[in-house]
Amino acid sequence: MQKKISKIPFQGTPEQEAQLLAVIAEHKHDKSDLMVVMQKAQDIYGYLPMEVQEMISEGMEVPLEKVYGVSTFYAQFALSPKGKYNISVCLGTACYVKGSGEVLDKLKEKLGIDVGECTPDGKFSLEACRCVGACGLAPVMTINEKTYGRLTADMVEGILEEYKD
Repeated sequence: MQKKISKIPFQGTPEQEAQLLAVIAEHKHDKSDLMVVMQKAQDIYGYLPMEVQEMISEGMEVPLEKVYGVSTFYAQFALSPKGKYNISVCLGTACYVKGSGEVLDKLKEKLGIDVGECTPDGKFSLEACRCVGACGLAPVMTINEKTYGRLTADMVEGILEEYKD
């Protein structure tokens, strides 16, 4: 599955930029520390928007293509911010056979986003995963740390209502 670049405008703060520049300065002498810098950048910003990748590229004197290649290759890196409520739908075999694909489709429809994206208001982000280890409750999704099991697509709207602030 290809990662999607965020449609939400980058909103980094001067404090975040100062933190990132300090990390880069600490590691710029060793290009093999690129992953470390990228991990720390994601800790600072919550994801790796193109603007952050450009700062890393310039500061580490590494081609932007390499930074982007690493960020898209490794699952640990996100190109879109996570929403206040991060929804993850299990697409493992047990969940999929019992209808998690329909649950995911309903979430996409209701939220107006695709997997790997965040709603424009920053409230919800949507992910698909391979297994959450709750096969007995299939199909399963999580919203942050809360697990929902034995789902149907018809239950999605009611669950999302719980998160109206």
